[in-house]
Amino acid sequence: MVLWLKGVTFNVTTVDMKRKPDILKDLAPGAQPPFLLYGGEVKTDTNKIEEFLEENLCPPKYPKLAARNPESNTAGLDVFSKFSAYIKNSNPGMNDNLEKGLLRALKQLDTYLSTQLPDEIDEHSAEDEGQSTRPFLDGQELTLADCNLLPKLHIVKVVCLKYRGFEIPRSLVSLWRYLDAAYAREEFASTCPADTEVHSAYASVARALR
Repeated sequence: MVLWLKGVTFNVTTVDMKRKPDILKDLAPGAQPPFLLYGGEVKTDTNKIEEFLEENLCPPKYPKLAARNPESNTAGLDVFSKFSAYIKNSNPGMNDNLEKGLLRALKQLDTYLSTQLPDEIDEHSAEDEGQSTRPFLDGQELTLADCNLLPKLHIVKVVCLKYRGFEIPRSLVSLWRYLDAAYAREEFASTCPADTEVHSAYASVARALR
């Protein structure tokens, strides 16, 4: 997604990680994609990869993708950890509390998306601040913050519905505006794994309640 937004031409080669070629085993033993090889150095941390691409694919040849507002980088930060605890739990007695924890994290993200950023506020207006209508975390365009969060939200949406019957509430209007705007962008929609692939990947992770 980052490369697409940067306007870089690249090739995609799919790999079955259950039968991955030896070159990948030797390249980053024990690591899961994505990872980056450059100048003989391997980077396996997603954030480090994004930072590297932002530093090396920079203006004027490539657009800057860093968020202008630092808060955008931490928005939704705990959604995935709450999701992981929820989906890996097999104790029915804990399910409701874990679901509520995930819902709280989603509501906090919705609140951030509905709160106006500084550049959306009219300093000369006497009216109270209204709600934000921006499509993405940091404004009108996708940034690295979105590249980090959106793939996780996609997994949360797909896996929770499949294995827990939990759907992100439509009452979280700003969060759904964000998701709908993202799915409408080719850069995101074309780099998202199909629902069936996500289901397969989490089949052994999602624990049945028993």
